[in-house]
Amino acid sequence: MRIASLVPAGTEIACALGLGDQLVAVTHDCNYPAAVRSLPRLTSSTIPEGTTSFEIDQMVRSAGERGESTFHVDAGALRAARPDVILGQTICRVCAVTLDQLPAEIGSTPRTIPLNGETMDGVFADIQRAADGLGVSARGERVVSALRARSGAIGALVAGRARPRVACIEWLDPIFPGGHWVPQQVEIAGGIDVLWKVGRPSAAIAWDEVREARPEVVVLMPCGWDTRRALDEAPAVTMRPGFFALPAARSGRVFATNGSAYFSRPGPRLVDGVEILAALLHPGVFPPPRAEDAVPISLGVRMPR
Repeated sequence: MRIASLVPAGTEIACALGLGDQLVAVTHDCNYPAAVRSLPRLTSSTIPEGTTSFEIDQMVRSAGERGESTFHVDAGALRAARPDVILGQTICRVCAVTLDQLPAEIGSTPRTIPLNGETMDGVFADIQRAADGLGVSARGERVVSALRARSGAIGALVAGRARPRVACIEWLDPIFPGGHWVPQQVEIAGGIDVLWKVGRPSAAIAWDEVREARPEVVVLMPCGWDTRRALDEAPAVTMRPGFFALPAARSGRVFATNGSAYFSRPGPRLVDGVEILAALLHPGVFPPPRAEDAVPISLGVRMPR
């Protein structure tokens, strides 16, 4: 079977199901596991490297007003890949190509498997749907069972402990709180999300809403960015009026994380994200995360170049 992926989460799901050797093409953003980096690329972005959070937001809004997208499918590359099945998402045109953006003429009529989970349970259902559609249902059941077991183990360890008030920020300028599954990740990890509700798509909010929520922990998890980039762009949040009066800032509990890997992609590594959050929220219960996954901004940590 020849599998093409139009979203990084789809690539990670296929690999988690043991089908990495059947992937024939992926997106320009697919970088995990490492073996997929050598595969042909099906997509591209019009956003230049190094563009700031504010500039990216302006470009995305401008493209949307024109009825366009900052992500594009290479129809020629898709034809050359000759996929039997395409994995793609349906919930966000901002962060990836959606299935309704497939070119009309790709030389074949591959089956499509939609990934549309908006909660942790929805993502687990996506994994099982992909497994069923790819003919490996039993593997899907094992993968989902293992992910649920890991989530349950975290929940058991934090049960009965004080739950800190947490503000997750998935875009820095303007401020977007972590949406969809992120509040549920916080809940499983033993915290209370003070900005957003489970399953709700993210939307821009005023900085005053963050200040008024008085979070005890602030987690920067910019969509599509790793920890180093989140740390570099952190002043877009930390230099706002009143930031240092927040309980999180006063106690040094402000963190930059790898949002791209553990919070933006609705795939198996969302559970890794829960484990990272649990370590940040309950440091006496869980070992600290790796520096490449999360670092405290207040300590002036800088990622190695």
